[in-house]
Amino acid sequence: MSFKYLQKAGKFLCIGRNYMAHIEELKNSVPTEPFFFLKPSSAVLKPGEGPILVPKGVVVHHEVELACIIGKKLQNLDPETFGPKDALEAIDGYALAIDFTARNIQDAAKKKGLPWTIGKGFDTFLPLSPFISKSQIEDPYAVELNLKVNEEHRQHDLTNLMIFPIHKFISKMSSIMTLYPGDVILTGTPKGVGAVNPGDKVEVWLKHKDQLVEESHMKFDVEQKPGPYEFKG
Repeated sequence: MSFKYLQKAGKFLCIGRNYMAHIEELKNSVPTEPFFFLKPSSAVLKPGEGPILVPKGVVVHHEVELACIIGKKLQNLDPETFGPKDALEAIDGYALAIDFTARNIQDAAKKKGLPWTIGKGFDTFLPLSPFISKSQIEDPYAVELNLKVNEEHRQHDLTNLMIFPIHKFISKMSSIMTLYPGDVILTGTPKGVGAVNPGDKVEVWLKHKDQLVEESHMKFDVEQKPGPYEFKG
């Protein structure tokens, strides 16, 4: 299992609100164009490195996602000419990711018009699988995302439900900031997000055309985050 791709990961970009049912379950507005946020490298958690950490006073939600790993420099792409085939050629491979969100912190930030950085950036808030080759995922829209908490199957949907396809948000991103080989893009989460608490066990995996991709299968314990931080609202 290889995590060499993380050595080149200059940034972790996450598409927001890219599945309609997820937008509806959180009662958010539907975006008219792709938007994204960043997560820090310190949030990355590899399998076997330890538990997912829940900060004190924080409601933490899981969001399972397919991640694309960029394979070449992309800058100022023309959205009219950059198509699905171009996007696949620009991707080096894939990974399975969980974008954890401190939901009550995020909600408080939204009400005040503040950035989401704290709500997305805690340590362990970005579990990532080993590298998954394009030979294992020939069609990124034929991927089944799965997440369980304590054997409860909470998230189970196909990536063909994305609102904005990969070539659309890659071209949009490239017009704002240059994408470099190794950059990781999370493509959004389907419905079924929910809370995790200390003592829980989280399991994720993906299938491609009904075949399990072994590298994607991960299990994590959930524990209380040590340290002085506590959210008091």
